[in-house]
Order: sequence, then C-alpha cells, then structure tokens
Amino acid sequence: MAVTLDDIRAAAGLLEGQVVRTPSVPARRLAEASGASAVVLKLENLQYTGSFKDRGALNKLLGLSPAEASAGVIAMSAGNHAQGVAYHAQRLGIPATIVMPRGTPFIKVERTRSFGARVMLEGESIDAAAVFARELAAHEGLIFVHPYDDERIIAGQGTIGLEMLADDPDLDTLVVPIGGGGLISGIATAVKGLSPDTRVIGVEPETSAALHLALEAGERVEIKPVSVADGLNAPHAGRNALEIAKERVDEVVLVTEAELEEAFRLLYSRAKLAVEPAGAASTAALIAGKIPHEPGEHVALVVSGGNVSPETASAILASR
Repeated sequence: MAVTLDDIRAAAGLLEGQVVRTPSVPARRLAEASGASAVVLKLENLQYTGSFKDRGALNKLLGLSPAEASAGVIAMSAGNHAQGVAYHAQRLGIPATIVMPRGTPFIKVERTRSFGARVMLEGESIDAAAVFARELAAHEGLIFVHPYDDERIIAGQGTIGLEMLADDPDLDTLVVPIGGGGLISGIATAVKGLSPDTRVIGVEPETSAALHLALEAGERVEIKPVSVADGLNAPHAGRNALEIAKERVDEVVLVTEAELEEAFRLLYSRAKLAVEPAGAASTAALIAGKIPHEPGEHVALVVSGGNVSPETASAILASR
C-alpha cells in the first residue's frame, strides 16, 4: 500500500500544534434515534480554513525540499483544498498558485486570494482546471499538489483517525464522507493499523459515487458527479485511494440528495452546526438507517467541513 500507519504517525508529529486538534463531541439525539450507545461528531469544520483539508495540505508542504518550496506549488480546486494549500503556503512562505474552474463562486475565489495565492480561473470543470494546472506546473517548474491522490495528502488526512481512536478506544464504527477518497483512505489506514475490528464505512451521494462504482468495477470509473454536497463531487476516485479502500474500507453506502439535506437541517437545528452538505454526509447515512451497527455500539461520524455559502444554507433550510 502507498500509505502506512507509520506515515500517518509521522504526519501527526509534523502537524502537532500547527492544525487544530478538533474535538469529538457527543451527539445524544443521534444516539437515541439510531440505537447506538454513543454517537460522536468529529468536528473538522473547526479547522482554520473550515475543513479537514488543512491536514493533508500542510503535511505535503512540510515534505518539500528547500528547492521545491522556493519554486512554489500549484493546485487545482474549487474550494476547500484551494484554501488549505493557500493558507499553509502563506504561513510557510511558499509561493502558491491555485487553478479554479471558471464559474467558481466569487466568495471561494476571494477567500483563496486572501491567503496570498495567485488564483487563475481556467476550464469549465475541475478536470479541465487540472489539465491546465499540470501544464503550468511543467512550464514554470511548480510542484503539483493533488487534492486527494498524493501519499502525503492521504497521510495528513489519516491523522483524524489517530485522534478519534485516542478519544474513544472502544470505537466500533467510524463513518466518513467520500469525494476522491483521500480522507477515507487515510483514516482507514490509521484505524485498521490500530484497531482492526473497528469498521470503517464510507458515504457517497447516489449522484456522485465514484469510489463505490470503482470498487464494484475493480478499477477507476469516470463519472459526471452532480450533488448538493459539492465537496464530494469528484469525477473519479484516486488511484491510491482505490487500492487502499479495497483492503481497508469495510463498506461504502449511498445517500440521496433528500437525505443529505435532511441531515444538514438536523445538524443546523439540533446540533447548532452550520456545516457544508458534504460534512453532513455521515450523519445522513446514520439517520437514514444505512450504517449497520448493533445496539450499544460506539459510532463516530466525521463532519468534514463547514464552508457552506449563505445561499446554499438558506435554500436547504427553506426546502423542508
């Protein structure tokens, strides 16, 4: 496998004190509704840039040689990865270029620029932006930072798994949203390395199920994802993520758009959390009865991010 438990432990040492050690908070109403003994929410929305992406981005940047750091980095992203790379590159004094698809919401563009990055709007899709970013990287000698299929990115995201087991060594089931697969592959590597009997279950929207389809096919599948959970709209699973998931992820379940929106409203009204729809995916799977567990088990849900626009939040809350 491309990433090991030792890689994640090394990442944890590098990240200590430089990213938020986010809390795992009890969600008693979710426990009552699901029949679990305990349900906790791992609040990655409390990271400085609002998502788990801080972890992988910083781990990648800290692994650059002095020459690579001096040359600068480039990433393609329409949201959270862009902000994670831009923010930590600014902190470390590394020049950063972020390529975003044309049509990226203005607030995301400005937020990324606020961290000092050169932002370029190219292509009508994230795939088109990626092609441009790789060409520019080759032309300018920049280091390309992939959002989910880089070993150091995966290892950084895996530090979440170490923290969750430290908070609850008796964890029975851990539920993780899936986009390209970097988050779940890192967490699964950490969890299976320390607690092999703990189940790791991934969640994808029915309309954006790149990893689920790849696992069924046994190879990477290209899709055209369309979900309100835009943070999970990856056109394909990462190659490293797919290989790791085959061995270390127990199951991938699918949720509907209505289930995602209902989970968003529940977290907003009951838990007082304004998360992005992608961050509500784990909760959606639990309240929809799609997470297998026995009464009395401990279940943890990763809330992956909180970068929801006021327009999206208002639309979902008004659609009840």
